[in-house]
Amino acid sequence: FLENPPGGERIMEQKPCHTFAILAYKESPYLEECIQSVLGQSIKSTVYISTSTPSAYVSGLAEKYGLPLYINEKEPGIASDWQFAADQCETPYLTLAHQDDVYYETYTEKLLPYMKNSIIGFCNYEELVNGKPRRKTKMLRIKRLLLWPFYIKKSIKSKFFKKAVLRLGSPICCPAVTYNRELCGGPVFNPEYKNDLDWDAWLTFAGKPGRFTYEKQVCMAHRIHEDSETTKQIESSGRAAEDLKMFSRMWPGWIARRLAKMYAGSYASNDIAEEKKS
Repeated sequence: FLENPPGGERIMEQKPCHTFAILAYKESPYLEECIQSVLGQSIKSTVYISTSTPSAYVSGLAEKYGLPLYINEKEPGIASDWQFAADQCETPYLTLAHQDDVYYETYTEKLLPYMKNSIIGFCNYEELVNGKPRRKTKMLRIKRLLLWPFYIKKSIKSKFFKKAVLRLGSPICCPAVTYNRELCGGPVFNPEYKNDLDWDAWLTFAGKPGRFTYEKQVCMAHRIHEDSETTKQIESSGRAAEDLKMFSRMWPGWIARRLAKMYAGSYASNDIAEEKKS
């Protein structure tokens, strides 16, 4: 708001309450498409790029679209990169946009009306494999089933039910999430995790005041390809150990081990190899 400007009239200037922080790593050929998608939202947001691997390519795209570019010079790592990007945000609400992904124009329009009392809001999503949308994989069906409480209520306040959707795995797609920074509190991402740092964050948030809000409409596409972070996590030897650690926080040891084994068996439906076979 601008009070008593020259001329004596009160002028209302709307400033974005939401930010897209685009996480850029090396030189993704999909980065520009991601930039265009967040700039093309029906409700405008603040947008900037954050990277720990600066290059002429990333700088050139930032300059082309007039976007601030922040360079993380701290110790490298996913948690460090994500937290650094989050720390540059000056608006109440934040989405960490992954460079390979695409946000449909109604993403912010659908989520922002519910964010005042939500610690996180997130939407349904589809995958992009070889440029083709993929909405009905086994993994995506399972994840939607795990979100069953949200088919009763769009927003969930109960700590019990917030944790319930996380007890059999992490059905919340990280790039589909908008954070309420005030309700989230201090550092969000735990450097002890390299693969499950988002699942760890959701579980931490589940124990805090604030709702989880789920938009059932597909509002973004998560790209899967050989160099994507999702594919790297699937191939990571450390992921199984982190999965077991997460399940052990919610279940007795013998149940946690069984669940971790079953969870590892489900990775294949997320793999790009599934598309190559079809």
